[in-house]
Amino acid sequence: MSRPFFSAHTAPRERVSTVYGAATIDAPPFPDLDLPAPGPPSATLESYKPNPPLTLRRRIGLYSQLSKRNLSILMTLTATTGLALSPLPLSVPLLLNLSVGTFLVSAAANTFNQILEAPLDAQTPRTRVRPLVARRISPFHAAVFGAVCTLLGGLVLWHGCNPTTAALGLGNLVLYAAIYTPMKRFSVSNTWIGAVVGGITPLMGWTATGGSLWPTSSQPLQIHYPSSPLSTSPNPLVPATLFALLFSWQFPHFNALSHLIRPYYALSGYPMLSVLSPRLNALVSLRHAVLLVPFTAVLAPASGAVDWSFGLTTLIPNVLFVKSAWAFYKDVGEKTAKKCFFVSLWYLPVVMGLMVVHKGVGGWLARRKEEGEGEVVGGKKVDLR
Repeated sequence: MSRPFFSAHTAPRERVSTVYGAATIDAPPFPDLDLPAPGPPSATLESYKPNPPLTLRRRIGLYSQLSKRNLSILMTLTATTGLALSPLPLSVPLLLNLSVGTFLVSAAANTFNQILEAPLDAQTPRTRVRPLVARRISPFHAAVFGAVCTLLGGLVLWHGCNPTTAALGLGNLVLYAAIYTPMKRFSVSNTWIGAVVGGITPLMGWTATGGSLWPTSSQPLQIHYPSSPLSTSPNPLVPATLFALLFSWQFPHFNALSHLIRPYYALSGYPMLSVLSPRLNALVSLRHAVLLVPFTAVLAPASGAVDWSFGLTTLIPNVLFVKSAWAFYKDVGEKTAKKCFFVSLWYLPVVMGLMVVHKGVGGWLARRKEEGEGEVVGGKKVDLR
C-alpha cells in the first residue's frame, strides 16, 4: 500500500526505529481520519461582506499577524541573550539595533512562510483565520511587507551591528522561507532544519559585539575548569553552547505542540513525525530533553560563560523538563504532550535568564576578588600578589 502523507495514525512500533523509517513505512489511508475533508463554502455570495477599509489600526494588526509577533519577539529575546553573554563591550544603541533588526528579519521570514503555505493553511480551521487565507490582505501586499522588512532588517543589522550579523539574519530568513517551509510538504527532516533556524539567532547577538563563531588568534578556543574564573575574552565555545541549547530545546517544544495539532497537519498533508509515528516523535523529544542536561551542567560552564554552579541552579528545570518528556514518551497522548509543551514554554526563558544572572554575579565576584588582592598601607594600596 502506498503511504499517504496525511495519515494521523500511529505507525507500528516494531517497524519504526528511526526517523527515516517513519518516513518510509506504509500508513493507513485518509478515510480513517476522524476529521472531514474540507468542502466548498455553503453560503451564498450575497451573505459575504466586503472587507472594511485598511485603516492604520487594521493594517498594524494584519502586519502583526503576518509577522507572527510572539514568535518574532521570542527570536529577538534569544538574540539579545547572545549579546548579554558576550564579555565584549555592550551599548544601548547596539542592543536596539540588534533587537529591531532581528525582529524585522524574523517578521519577513514569517510573512514569506505564510505566503507559501496559504493554499495548505486553507485546509484546516486552525489556520483559515490567517490574513492571507481570510483574504483580509492580498498576497502582493504581504510580499511587499515582507520585502520591506527584509530590506530594513538587513540594513539595520549591517550598519547598526556588523556585516556578519546581517549575513546570519538574512541567511536565517532564506533557510526558513526557502528551505524549511517547502520541506514541510515532503520530509520529516523539516523539523531539524527549523531547529537550526532557532539556534542561529543567539549567534547573531554574539557576533553583534564582535565575537567570533570559530577560533582565531585573538579569540582562541578555551576550556574552563571548575577552578577557572569566568572568561574575560570571547570564547567561540559560548556561541556553540547557545546553539546547542536552542537546537535541542526546540524538539520537545515543537514535537509536543506538533502532537497536539497532528490532525490538522494530517488534513493539510504535512508529513510530520507526529503524524507518521507519534511514539517516535515523543522519543525524539525525550532524547533532546536529556541532551539539555549535559549542555547546561557541563558545556555551558566549560565555555566560561557561566560558573560551574550553573549545573546546580538548572537542576530543577532540567529534572522537570526530562520528567515531562519521559511521561510524554511513556504515554503518548494529548495530556502528556500538553504538559511537556507548557514546561518547555518556561524552561527556555528560565535557563537563559539564569545564564545572564550567573554571568553578572560571576563578573562581580571576579572584580571584588581583584579589588581585594591588595592592602592599604600608609594611605596607599599595596599589591600583595
